[in-house]
Amino acid sequence: MKSRIWKPYLYWVVFTEAVGLLAGLLSRAGTELYQQTVTKPPLSPPALVFPIVWTLLYALMGIGAARISLTPLSGARSECLRLYLIQLAVNFFWSLIFFNLQAFLFAFVWLVLLFALLVWMFLSFRDLDLTAARLQIPYLLWVAFAGYLNFGVWMLNR
Repeated sequence: MKSRIWKPYLYWVVFTEAVGLLAGLLSRAGTELYQQTVTKPPLSPPALVFPIVWTLLYALMGIGAARISLTPLSGARSECLRLYLIQLAVNFFWSLIFFNLQAFLFAFVWLVLLFALLVWMFLSFRDLDLTAARLQIPYLLWVAFAGYLNFGVWMLNR
């Protein structure tokens, strides 16, 4: 049985990274336009930082989801995984709203929704697997920082 324990980790990490990759590919043109035309707030990292950070965050997210999927079948587990998928979808669409549509205020509101979902997911994960929850802390922090950047971009480019 232990020889198959890696499969949920592989599945959840690859699935999560694929969602992130698809969002990145679909928002590539918008990202290039953003880099060339949008005034950015102080503390904005160089463009190269974002794909590196997101790749690591998606891996941590996937590992957390895998840990949850390995807990005993229960309503709580189902709720955690449902929350995970919902927040991942919200995450996916933020890139399209922010970069492709350049609807910066709407993207900020969308990001607040994502942050609320992440807190809810964190608390739900914590009840089943503390490590899975802790793996989401960098994601929570990054989304909070992204909120600062998103709000700053909106303020500077109205």
